[in-house]
Amino acid sequence: MSFVCIVDDDASMRSSLSNLLKSLGYAARTFASGEEFLASTVLDDALCVLLDLRLQGMQGPDVQSQMVEKQCHIPVVFMSAHGDDETVRRAMQCGAVAFLRKPFTEDVLVESITLAIARHGDAK
Repeated sequence: MSFVCIVDDDASMRSSLSNLLKSLGYAARTFASGEEFLASTVLDDALCVLLDLRLQGMQGPDVQSQMVEKQCHIPVVFMSAHGDDETVRRAMQCGAVAFLRKPFTEDVLVESITLAIARHGDAK
């Protein structure tokens, strides 16, 4: 089964995103840290990853860099309440599909996931 991964150190954000994705027909897997996500066995089955920019421990861009090094081509959608224009630009230059500024709407989330899944399909 394919699913959307959520990497966020905020438990309430993980829970609400997971519930929202399930209501939209997506399976979701959640991770409290970048390290937990990278150590998991789910990387081959993920459609995309919703990745918080600022995490405890390894930061979102570091997780994205590790994914590139591992040749893990899961599309990344960054999320953050702290994204200034320069941070957004750098994330997009590093290959992120989208950058969602918290709080974001359901429509923006769905649009970003749809784009990420389309890119994932194109990369296969």
